[in-house]
Amino acid sequence: MQRPIGIFDSGLGGLTVARAVIDLLPHESVTYIGDTLHTPYGPRDQDEVRSLSIEVMDALVAQGVKMLVIACNTASAATFDIAKRRYQDTLGIPVIEVITPAVRAATIGSTRNRIGVVATAGTIGSGAYQRAFAHAGVPDVTAVAAPRFVEFVEAGETTGDRVLDAARSYLRPLIDANVDTLVLGCTHYPLLAGAIGYVMGPAVRLVSSAQETAADVYRTLADQDLLATGTAEYRFESTSIE
Repeated sequence: MQRPIGIFDSGLGGLTVARAVIDLLPHESVTYIGDTLHTPYGPRDQDEVRSLSIEVMDALVAQGVKMLVIACNTASAATFDIAKRRYQDTLGIPVIEVITPAVRAATIGSTRNRIGVVATAGTIGSGAYQRAFAHAGVPDVTAVAAPRFVEFVEAGETTGDRVLDAARSYLRPLIDANVDTLVLGCTHYPLLAGAIGYVMGPAVRLVSSAQETAADVYRTLADQDLLATGTAEYRFESTSIE
């Protein structure tokens, strides 16, 4: 089918997921919406995140997408169950989120089950990662919020003293917990992987959900006979640009 895959995030971070989807599925068209008018989602309460997310997903559905990818951990935590009922169960549009793929990748690769998560305050506060890891047999996870990371990425600041100072402060509990695997629990955070990896040290494996999410997209499209074969088209939109 030539209808596009709809991907959205609170801003620029979801482009890491979009890039992985485009690389893995070069024939698939993609429509991406970054809700830059309301970024960041992390400090907002769950009800507000749900409302904003549904508004963006409704806009994607109105554009005729064949799949929805919630490329935002905060929105995945707040909205996935509602989105499945609203779009997947009612309209037959499959919905993919980014938390389960990240947990799967982290659990498979961890040598000692000493896993940490760094994410927004909203994602950490929701308990979504903690529940997902407990379901995967890893009940003890060190989770910390790093809200300024999103602000840095949205401002185009991905290195330098301010970023490193914030990383040292936020990541100290994870270093103290001696984690061997660290989930970058926000799709903005891979853009700070250099600074995060430098502070955590070479022995700690960083996990981003982008590639695993793209693999879930492929599997779902293949299982439902929705794979495209033609020439892909890409459309990128921002809610703060008229």
